[in-house]
Amino acid sequence: MGYKVVQKVDGYGPRAGLEGPFTFGNGRTLYYDSKEGQYWDPKTDFYVSNDEVADLQGYLISKIKG
Repeated sequence: MGYKVVQKVDGYGPRAGLEGPFTFGNGRTLYYDSKEGQYWDPKTDFYVSNDEVADLQGYLISKIKG
């Protein structure tokens, strides 16, 4: 998966070893850890479950589709 950081998002910038930051429709910012294969939340310092990320992505897709 490739990405390009255009600007800092809500004060979050690039982090070594992580992809992102990715901001979702509800304002939550996550990074992707390709070694772990999971998204990481910098506010909680925990990995986010795959189900929760799927919900966030579904929310974003529903906003795009209108």
